[in-house]
Amino acid sequence: MIPNDFIQTLLGRVDIVEVVDRHVPLKKAGANYQACCPFHSEKTPSFTVSPTKQFYHCFGCGAHGTAIGFLMEHAGKSFPEAVEELARDAGLTVPRDERAGEAASRDDTADLTGLMLTAAKFYRARLRASSTAIDYLKSRGLTGNVAARFGIGYAPEAWQPLAEAVPDYDDAALERAGLVIRGEGDKRYDRFRDRIMFPIHDSRGRVIGFGGRVLGKGEPKYLNSPETALFSKGRELYGIYLARNAIRAAGRVVVVEGYMDVVALAQHGVEYAVATLGTSTTPVHAQKLFRLTDSVVFCFDGDAAGRKAAWRALENTLPVLQDGKDARFLFLPDGEDPDDYVRARGKAAFEAALARATPLSEYLVAELTVRHPPDTAEGRAALLAAARPLLSQINAPILGTLLRQRLATVTGLPEGDVAALLGQAADAPSSRRSDPTRASRRLPVRRAPSLARELLQGFLLQPSLARGVELPPLGDTSADAHALRAVVELCGAAHGELTAAGIVQSFIGTAHEAAVADALASAEDQAITPEVAAESIRAGIARYWQQAELAGTALAPADMPSTPEQTERRRQLDFVRRPDGGDAKNSGNGLETR
Repeated sequence: MIPNDFIQTLLGRVDIVEVVDRHVPLKKAGANYQACCPFHSEKTPSFTVSPTKQFYHCFGCGAHGTAIGFLMEHAGKSFPEAVEELARDAGLTVPRDERAGEAASRDDTADLTGLMLTAAKFYRARLRASSTAIDYLKSRGLTGNVAARFGIGYAPEAWQPLAEAVPDYDDAALERAGLVIRGEGDKRYDRFRDRIMFPIHDSRGRVIGFGGRVLGKGEPKYLNSPETALFSKGRELYGIYLARNAIRAAGRVVVVEGYMDVVALAQHGVEYAVATLGTSTTPVHAQKLFRLTDSVVFCFDGDAAGRKAAWRALENTLPVLQDGKDARFLFLPDGEDPDDYVRARGKAAFEAALARATPLSEYLVAELTVRHPPDTAEGRAALLAAARPLLSQINAPILGTLLRQRLATVTGLPEGDVAALLGQAADAPSSRRSDPTRASRRLPVRRAPSLARELLQGFLLQPSLARGVELPPLGDTSADAHALRAVVELCGAAHGELTAAGIVQSFIGTAHEAAVADALASAEDQAITPEVAAESIRAGIARYWQQAELAGTALAPADMPSTPEQTERRRQLDFVRRPDGGDAKNSGNGLETR
């Protein structure tokens, strides 16, 4: 578990505007930033991001939250993943309140990471000792510098070569890391044997897996690490850690199919290439790539297998594609992969080919017309039927509109008919509109605030002022009153800095989430500043006690301002009743209890 105090610190350190802008281009609008909501289709921006409150909300669909919530909602991350990403960007290390099982799991992960690093060093050392492996890499045009940069190694042709590198070859952690296989009769042997070894790094640069290319003949030609606690091929991309800076500098990334393609391109100066790991491009891959750059070029062989892989990449890119992001497809001549192409023609020719890559929209329409020629009514019907599930995944409203226009031209139907047949952009993510949870969180633009609402707004904007505040016994049973009490209790028990975003995050998923988010959103709509909130809090607390006193549920503290009638009533009550409820009498020298 991640301590709540750290969440408060983290949300006070990150800038939600920067986080959201990576995914949804924002425009300045007064003190805030706006965009068309990424969670539903709209033409007029109603999605607002507040840099002062570190909070986003949409007045159209009710979506709201913090930087953590945005990464969970928009990028599909789990809570720990969102926190880890933000902490990494902020230069923080995530602490954890660990139970025994959780601590053991993290210790195991650390052990596996250590084993993978040990194995990587072992394979690199064995490469230097293998003339056969070195000759193979030279035959592929690689230099020692590039091999060293990518940490390329060699797994010897033996059953248990790793036994030389680890203290205990029988350690079960070697199996969990995917380095050792247990065979019949509990015999153990290395997974990788007589292979060129390509270490796979995560976003932190840690070795989490390997890809092994067989030397000579043998199957499989490429062998990857299995799924482990460290490694998931559907989430990782080969070379992305080393290519990050080059991707940002070039303003694009090239996605290829193999390890050697990435290394060969880097050898020739194209250092912004990454590769999938023996699997199709996944939505997680696409999300990672579009976080680094606005332009992604998928480069595949021109054969049937390459075109199948390209179509799969298109299908998995559509759901994460946003207006302003650009996905393209480059098909190389049959029989050539990027490694062959760049070695034969050089960097300039390869980059010229990249510039001619086909935009996703053109590739989608062209492929549909090949599969379903629009020469007949039946063909046009089949084409639109095939297009419908694809367009339903698009969350980029402008791109979706332009594609419907293009399909109208191809099929010869009026644009309105095509839009009706395929469904408007709103129909694709309409689950967000029809989601009863979101509907219950719809944020009104205006509402007449109660005193509890005013105080709730004030403490959200000035949470430090909630410390030490005493509220009267609960007479007001509204949702705002319950949320106000919960916020005051949270602030009173918290340590360290408190922020509006941190408070909102603390109540996500609770009965008070809607009231807290609604109060903060309405404070934004009413342009209530922290200074105004601070001025109104003390008077508001006094009035809150006075209301409770007049309702007979509580007596306001003596230091609170009150009307003359209330002051006299308090004096009379103080004269005949002690604070603890005991009776008193006038003894001439003051109050005496009996």
